[in-house]
Amino acid sequence: MTDSTIAKRIVITGASSGIGAATAVAFAERGARLMLAARGQDGLEAIADRCRAAGGEAVVRVVDVTDAGAVARLATEAREQLGGIDVWFSNVGVGVVGRYEDVPIAEHAQVIATNLVGHMNDAHAVLPIFLAQDYGIFINMISVGGFVATPYAAAYSASKFGLRGFSEALRGELSKRPHIHVCDVYPTFVDTPGIDHAANYTGAALSLPPGSLAPATVAKAVVRLADHPRNTTAIGAPALALKVSQFLVPNLAAAMMNGFMDSWNGKAAPGEDGSGTLFDPPAAPSGIEGGRRHPERRRKAATAAGVGAAVGLAVVGGLLWRRR
Repeated sequence: MTDSTIAKRIVITGASSGIGAATAVAFAERGARLMLAARGQDGLEAIADRCRAAGGEAVVRVVDVTDAGAVARLATEAREQLGGIDVWFSNVGVGVVGRYEDVPIAEHAQVIATNLVGHMNDAHAVLPIFLAQDYGIFINMISVGGFVATPYAAAYSASKFGLRGFSEALRGELSKRPHIHVCDVYPTFVDTPGIDHAANYTGAALSLPPGSLAPATVAKAVVRLADHPRNTTAIGAPALALKVSQFLVPNLAAAMMNGFMDSWNGKAAPGEDGSGTLFDPPAAPSGIEGGRRHPERRRKAATAAGVGAAVGLAVVGGLLWRRR
């Protein structure tokens, strides 16, 4: 089932908006057979329609990935309806922004339950199917936050660091099964509706930095993994620099980010605090794009900024290591 001419059988969780939705459409353009899952029925139906128009097959299921039983039923149904599962894209992600002590602990817990335990539920449901088939690709959407700590989003950071460790452990367990892959994806900032869905306890309106990626850019990388799986895929910054900087100076990037967030919080427009869509799905379909990118800004400048930041961290780390 590795031939790209064969219509792949794909399950995507978190498929109703943003990266998950963009990836669903990208797979549909290649004729894939899709089972799309998320919490919101309307959002799922809107994306499924786009998938069918693009040439794929799509069915939808309302599933909350924090419910392990529901995820297990999703996997069983996908296997039966699709005749097997070639790729499972574990994509659900939520966030809460604010100083740690200002955010209700129940909201921190919900971020962990969704971003970490939800992905563990996905893997627990599909791995027995992959093992029985002796092939399959599990794609984990993590984010650059799995390497670089994110002050003002401590629970998000904890979930992403934990998810990276979880994936590495799974790869170790599956090391003798060469046709089963666990692939991690680490994009930098992406312009999705997720920023509008996030819980916010900063008192300021949330925004994105210049040069944020388009969801379609990330989707293209995910689709490529279905034919050419690899352990680590970084988008917007080089993976090696991220790994080196995390090893050499793990606190430098966090300190720099904290300074940035303090400065941003003092200058941003006022915003309302609230839990966003942490506990309930969006009231209406959200679509793929967040609408905050600036197309007139050259993509090369954005890429250079991301690369430069990661390389800079690695270089500084190397110098500090040598001084030690």
